[in-house]
Amino acid sequence: MGPLTKIKTYHFLPYKYGSELLLDIGRIETLKNYVLDNALHQLSFYEIIFIEEGSGTFILDENTMSITPQTIIFTSPGQVRRWEIEEMVKGYTLFFEKDFLHLFFSDELFLYRFQYFHQYSHPDEIKVSEAAFEKCLTLLSEIERELGQLQNDSNHLIRSLLYQLLIILNRYYAGVYNVQRDTYVHADFYRFRSLLEKRFMQDQKVEAYTKMLNISLGFLNKICRQFSGLSAQQMIHHKLISEIKKQLYQNKSAKEISYELGFSDPSNFNRFFKKLTNTTPQQYRKKM
Repeated sequence: MGPLTKIKTYHFLPYKYGSELLLDIGRIETLKNYVLDNALHQLSFYEIIFIEEGSGTFILDENTMSITPQTIIFTSPGQVRRWEIEEMVKGYTLFFEKDFLHLFFSDELFLYRFQYFHQYSHPDEIKVSEAAFEKCLTLLSEIERELGQLQNDSNHLIRSLLYQLLIILNRYYAGVYNVQRDTYVHADFYRFRSLLEKRFMQDQKVEAYTKMLNISLGFLNKICRQFSGLSAQQMIHHKLISEIKKQLYQNKSAKEISYELGFSDPSNFNRFFKKLTNTTPQQYRKKM
């Protein structure tokens, strides 16, 4: 086993513009300190990347996506990522802390209402038409313009533009992958998604979540299938596999990972991983 791979974490700078602002935007090719090399890293905030030019690949957790014009990539806090750039990437990056929207809407589940964040079973990117991409660029340029001439009410205007952009992107995403696009299905589904992000390391059985949510197993599975196409247990398994792959990136042993995730022993952990991925943890690490 080699040395542990270091994954650098980048945090948001809320006072870049003087007063606190939990959102920023910039050109990928000119934004100061923006990471574009092949070093493994992760962000503690949300980012949406709009590719106008360039080629290569972007690896997000275990998913590899092509860098092509009119591609939009969605990243959620904590995802491990790196670039493999062949031709210079140009476009916009938009990033924000969850509280930029949560505090305004008084809804801690707000960002779980969109299909593209905290995604388990569908890709983290979409390729859209030229017209759709231009519509996004128009909203991005309005946000950028407002950031360049901040006023007392700029927070509200930027937030409204971001809200409009997120809704439009949700429609595009739902259209590309034929998934439910409504941002309201049932509050318990969003609560389950939120709980899963926070508690999957400790709670890996559906019963734990039905107890916390005070709903029946049948009802939870019904709303999960309605919105995600997966059962509640499948969603938990997808989250677990994603975390395991992230830890394998860091060269942790099967024994270490199985202990951290509460498996009774490494052999059970190996069986679980192989059942869901058709490969062993050792084979997956070797492939990486």
